[in-house]
Amino acid sequence: MGIGLCRTEHMFFSPERLPIVRRWIFHTECLDDLDHIKHFQRSDFKDLFVAMNGKDVTIRLLDPPLHEFLPRPEQVHERVAEECGFGTDVKRMLARIDSMHEENPMLGLRGCRLGIVKPEFTQMQVEAIMSAAADFLEESPEAKPHPRIMIPLIGSITEYKNQALIIKSGAERIRSERGIDVPYEIGTMIEVPRAALISDKIAGLVDEADGKPLCTFFSYGTNDLTQMTMGISRDDSNGFIPKYLDLGILLDDPFQTIDEEGVGKLVQHSATLGKSANPTMSLSVCGEHGGDPKSIAFFDKVGLNYVSCSPYRVPVARLAAGQIRVQRRMAKAKEEEDKRAASIQSKQTTMGNAESMS
Repeated sequence: MGIGLCRTEHMFFSPERLPIVRRWIFHTECLDDLDHIKHFQRSDFKDLFVAMNGKDVTIRLLDPPLHEFLPRPEQVHERVAEECGFGTDVKRMLARIDSMHEENPMLGLRGCRLGIVKPEFTQMQVEAIMSAAADFLEESPEAKPHPRIMIPLIGSITEYKNQALIIKSGAERIRSERGIDVPYEIGTMIEVPRAALISDKIAGLVDEADGKPLCTFFSYGTNDLTQMTMGISRDDSNGFIPKYLDLGILLDDPFQTIDEEGVGKLVQHSATLGKSANPTMSLSVCGEHGGDPKSIAFFDKVGLNYVSCSPYRVPVARLAAGQIRVQRRMAKAKEEEDKRAASIQSKQTTMGNAESMS
């Protein structure tokens, strides 16, 4: 047990923090705001490590498009403009928001793309994570924080390597400066179909400087993987999926139960490729499928190590996983019993033949 997906963006929405995040988005050259963000992230991460002492904490770097943090045009007035560093110039702030508009933000500047375009944000988050773990170890030498830093939305080897090297450089610098051996891992969320198809190359990446693997885990983001594979917007699917279910065009809602023939095939292919390049690779799934019993059975069949899901779905997921384990043990016991029965039958037949010959 641990945390399979810590969404760092959820730390940004409290009323006292959101203006700071907005100021950085609008004025990225202002490093003071980035330091403020690092400060509250560091505090939050430490609380996480304390609560989950000895357990894995998988932390996804910032993933959503930046527009999710910005006010809508009708919400902009003088006080908001002042909070965001525009003085009382509402028009200038509105023009800035308009200049950042994206037609399809979910496929735009988000995930690892944001970290590549603005590497200082990746560096900041890594510093916050590693400093928080070091703070905990400094206070409690017997503590066992274990951050796993996850890169979102990668679609190419070069994207992953760019971010992984930034993460490793920052993590090693904190370890050296603090003189504390903070354990950590680097991995990625597989949610873009192209990443699933080149999983062996991602899993096989090594740091040329020391020859060590740059990727130790995959977590399948099946929500986005389903959207991109099936070409269906999760947010807009209610307009037709109920009808599809009624007509039998779909047997299950693909956002509730994994589409084994399509999306599931990509997960299986990626898992096989990843393990072929790195047999010790940890494989998991995060998203709503991680709490669906039918999907859990499929993930177990293709060799995933664990599932992560919303807290309210954890009891169902644990029950489903337990049932699968019992079924596996029963099947193994039956197989062994069948072998014993076959062996006894073979011996009896051999003895019978010997008696007939005598």
